[in-house]
Amino acid sequence: MEHDLQELLQEIIKERKLIQATVSQPRRSDPSGCTKVTVKPVQLKGELYYQFSSFCGPKVFHDNLEPAAAQEKLSVLLGEQYRQALLQSADADYQVLISKKGKVGILKKPPTKEAPKTLTHNRKKQYLLEEGVPVPFLVELGIMNAEGKVLAAKYDKFRQINRFVEMIADVVPHLAKDRTLNIVDFGCGKSYLTFALYHYLKELQGLDIRVIGLDLKEDVIAHCCALAEKFDYRGLRFLVGDIAKYDELDRVDMVVTLHACDTATDAALEKAVRWGADVILSVPCCQHELFRQVRSDVLSPLLQHGILKERFSSLATDAMRARLLDMMGYRTQLLEFIDMEHTPKNILIRAVKGKRPPQAELEKLRQGYEAFRDFLGADPYLERALQLELKA
Repeated sequence: MEHDLQELLQEIIKERKLIQATVSQPRRSDPSGCTKVTVKPVQLKGELYYQFSSFCGPKVFHDNLEPAAAQEKLSVLLGEQYRQALLQSADADYQVLISKKGKVGILKKPPTKEAPKTLTHNRKKQYLLEEGVPVPFLVELGIMNAEGKVLAAKYDKFRQINRFVEMIADVVPHLAKDRTLNIVDFGCGKSYLTFALYHYLKELQGLDIRVIGLDLKEDVIAHCCALAEKFDYRGLRFLVGDIAKYDELDRVDMVVTLHACDTATDAALEKAVRWGADVILSVPCCQHELFRQVRSDVLSPLLQHGILKERFSSLATDAMRARLLDMMGYRTQLLEFIDMEHTPKNILIRAVKGKRPPQAELEKLRQGYEAFRDFLGADPYLERALQLELKA
């Protein structure tokens, strides 16, 4: 390659002038199918990097490189793989053309792009629980420091909590505003999300609520009780108990169950339906029941692989749960709770109570459900538990 191109690359990259580069026209057929590469500066952890995005068929692959490595990679791309590039800087645009014999031509033009005001790769997201605003339970649980800064090691948990709060915010319009609301969180565990729910609805929305967190682990419940007392959360109680056996309340307005294992999720959904809960939020976990039951010659290529059978069983179980809730008069959605990279259990069942469907629609729902259930050879817990309600 000509010396002029090397000098140009050094000038616009090392001196931080590059706004965007597009490298295109492969010299020869590439087995990976990559047709172009774009480059832009980004700021990661306070340092300047250049993000290379390789477009290969329907996929895009990203690579973040420091300036020296970025210059070297661009040099290789133009020296060995591509014939053309558009380098856009704050001072000028440079059209780079390379002949079959390797001769480099550079055409300088007036700039067409303005330098970005910020290079931050991930723009700061506006959360309902804001960064920089101390929240007592988040500080106590080690997610924030006393100034409200989210600790780096806990940022995924902070993001998860806010995703949950967003889903709570979406269903607030479906909750009564003229009376005290009863909310039960089955299998609350360490109660990060229980505290978040209480803080958002009580402290930020001003609703009159009573929240009960229920779990089987006595030491965990004792710790949560101490925290609720410390924060003076008078409408928040924690009890040791089993989902299926809990009968303290006659009416509950919202039922939350996060990562209750196997049919414990179904037990919570049954309770919610019997209470006539206006809102149900459930993230199921460990759906073993259908895994043991499912039989299908048609699906044998899938079912013979344990990991595929497990994932399919989880999805099919949640599909049947959603359809049963639809038949009971709920408007049911299956939503992504948090990204797959954080946990494989990332589907949330969100159901809002409505009117029971008209007979014709109900019959259609029932027929579709039964055909799916029978095809899999399933005998779902939730259907058995709601047998009388479904017949009614």
